[in-house]
Amino acid sequence: MRPANIKPISYLKANAAEVLQNLSENREPFLITQNGEARAVMQDIATYESTQETLALLKILALGNQEIAAGKTTPIANVARRLRSKKITAK
Repeated sequence: MRPANIKPISYLKANAAEVLQNLSENREPFLITQNGEARAVMQDIATYESTQETLALLKILALGNQEIAAGKTTPIANVARRLRSKKITAK
């Protein structure tokens, strides 16, 4: 994070519109400090949504890995056979 993107809360209060404009244009987060300590991070909505989607995909992968480790898998040949039999009976 660039030092220019580290601002005290007083700056945010006085320049909220400018900070929001900067967030949407540059898509770089702002670190907000209070009494010299980091307290919050602000980011634009598009970056936030992208991060949430990435986290959801990572969670799905982690759950899949847990199922593999627990032996909760089915060989692909069995799945293909089952799908083919459903397709035939559906006609």
